[in-house]
Amino acid sequence: MHKLSGDGFLSCGIDVSAAQLVVALQSEGERNLQRSFPNCARGHQALTLWLRKTGRSVRVCLEATGLYSLDLALALHAASGIEVAVLNPKLVNRFAATLCRSKTDPADAQVLAEYARRMPFQLWQPPPAVALELRTITRHIAALTQQHTRERNRLHAASVSIAGARCVQKDLKRSLRDLELRIDKLRAAALALIQQDRQLAPRLNLLVSMPGIGEVSALNLLGELALLAPSLSVRQWVAHSGLDPAHHQSGISVQKRSRISRAGNRYLRRALYMPALVAARRDPHLRAFYQALVARHKAKMQALVAVARKMLHAIFGMFRSNRNYDGSRLLPNMKLATLSTLA
Repeated sequence: MHKLSGDGFLSCGIDVSAAQLVVALQSEGERNLQRSFPNCARGHQALTLWLRKTGRSVRVCLEATGLYSLDLALALHAASGIEVAVLNPKLVNRFAATLCRSKTDPADAQVLAEYARRMPFQLWQPPPAVALELRTITRHIAALTQQHTRERNRLHAASVSIAGARCVQKDLKRSLRDLELRIDKLRAAALALIQQDRQLAPRLNLLVSMPGIGEVSALNLLGELALLAPSLSVRQWVAHSGLDPAHHQSGISVQKRSRISRAGNRYLRRALYMPALVAARRDPHLRAFYQALVARHKAKMQALVAVARKMLHAIFGMFRSNRNYDGSRLLPNMKLATLSTLA
């Protein structure tokens, strides 16, 4: 193998797909190398050996692509002499727009290598194994719940249609019962896993102390929040959820309505939606906050998103202080009194 000489670190970008890893290895002023490996345990081992044969430290950047990138990141993190950064794909896309117009696997790998060389490198830390297992279970529950909703809609359509066949209705009912049984078993497994962990168990109790969050919503939220690094700030939590506002203004001619960025965890946003809807009706503090925003001519969905963002702030504080939900801590007393007059 050709070795890149020098004393500095090497920059490596890896484009991850279901079956293949396309790797670009570079160092400033030196020839670039490209290889491909299968995306499996054997391929991860071969890639790690190939990088370590350079005899130099390697900084690796790859995009977060769910389970396809997770196993690779874990394998690289465990290897000596290799540092790993797992990047938000939207962040990489914005960086790529300044470098390359082509969209191919080798080009994407090259862009990631350039990112590792030019941009500040944020070292990825693997989450606890129990948190990974919990997220796997809760996301599977979410997928089954969506499937249950689709099957229930099909059953309703088949039952009201004059062309509906009884055998189809029976099959759909059987499918719904099976899905409900599977979901119940998975929720029981998730709860058992949480109760065995000294950090997750009290956090589940903290979540259900908040109006709008029941056991089902608490499981979904904890499955996503358990993987967040303890060093993150509340603003980083909001950015991770994609609930941070994105403004689009330019001069006096472009004045578009602000929207949430959506550049984050869609599972976390989805898990916050129903709790925010309930809290905006039942919690006096969040209801006053919601109604004040509507009174200021905010769209109802904008106000609901603001409630979800406020709930994320509250959860952050609850986890840090290990105290149950207290709505008065979300807003100062004087502010709350002002909002109550608008309710």
